[in-house]
Amino acid sequence: MTPPPPSPGGPGRRALLALAGLASGLPALALPSLALPTLARPAAAQPGAAQPAWPARPIRIVVPFPPGQATDIMARLLAERLGERLGQGAGQGLVVENRGGGASIPGMEAIAHAPADGYTLGMASSGPLAINPAVMDTLPYDVARDFTPIALVFTTPLVAVAHPRLGIAGLPALIARAKTAPGSIDYASGGPGSSLHLAAEAFAQRAGIRLTHIPYRGSGPAMADLIAGNVTLMFDSLAAALPHIRAGRVRALGVTAPQRMPQAPEIPTIAEAAELPGFSANGWAGLIAPAGLPAPIAGRLAEAVLALVRDRAFAARVEELGAVAAPLPPDEFARFIAEEVTRWRAVAQAANVKLD
Repeated sequence: MTPPPPSPGGPGRRALLALAGLASGLPALALPSLALPTLARPAAAQPGAAQPAWPARPIRIVVPFPPGQATDIMARLLAERLGERLGQGAGQGLVVENRGGGASIPGMEAIAHAPADGYTLGMASSGPLAINPAVMDTLPYDVARDFTPIALVFTTPLVAVAHPRLGIAGLPALIARAKTAPGSIDYASGGPGSSLHLAAEAFAQRAGIRLTHIPYRGSGPAMADLIAGNVTLMFDSLAAALPHIRAGRVRALGVTAPQRMPQAPEIPTIAEAAELPGFSANGWAGLIAPAGLPAPIAGRLAEAVLALVRDRAFAARVEELGAVAAPLPPDEFARFIAEEVTRWRAVAQAANVKLD
């Protein structure tokens, strides 16, 4: 889906299909220099003030998606193991609370309006943190003002796939056909303004072609119509598309990651297959908290999360789920989010994508 920022790599079929709902990362577009917003920083501790013991009770992680979606799966994986690193005893673990629906807006509001005491965190993806601000002029939350970034946790690649009977042998052939007959090639997405929609638009903009968008109510129906041969092209998560690729129902043209993926090393990157240097369009998600989180708590959280994400066993589990562990500390995560908002907005504006 965006010009990429610097790139920070089982459950059953249901969990893998859920990864299709993810969004974010963007390709390297030539963008004008824009001032980036400064995201909220942890509140400084007052000198001499006694700091209460933390954590002293269970911590909730609000996920602005329904159960089973990719970010939810990763939040539960994180919650299972993070309590031990925070020194929580019996009955003091981390609890995942789903607040799905409404383009993730209600869940993001719940995180933003919670007390900044370290007992409410959020696991948010590129959708609510970068794409919503890019395609909506009015939001009840402000990414730069209302949240404290803790750490980036993972990225997830997309893959461009085509129906094998439609004669698209590879990306060079697709680009050549699109340049000969602009708009003649259509592509499916999970809906207007979704990460899958913007990923295809980012690719088209980089390749200098025009494609015709066919939106669906979710990536599942879109993939079904692609398999039936009713549409030509689609960008979907690698985890969701891989079973169809292996079965020969769709043909993989390239992954949006900056390097080939260990889950499918035979699939080239779009950057190499289409000769578009620097192109990437990864989804991603990370841990956030309400703005004003005390610095000692923010520091402990970041240290624990980063240590967990760097753990080989944890990273291997993330890879099994079709994603890549991608630890970024708070300051880098804040810059990453700001850059993603800018890049997604550039792609959306060029494609005239607005949802309000």
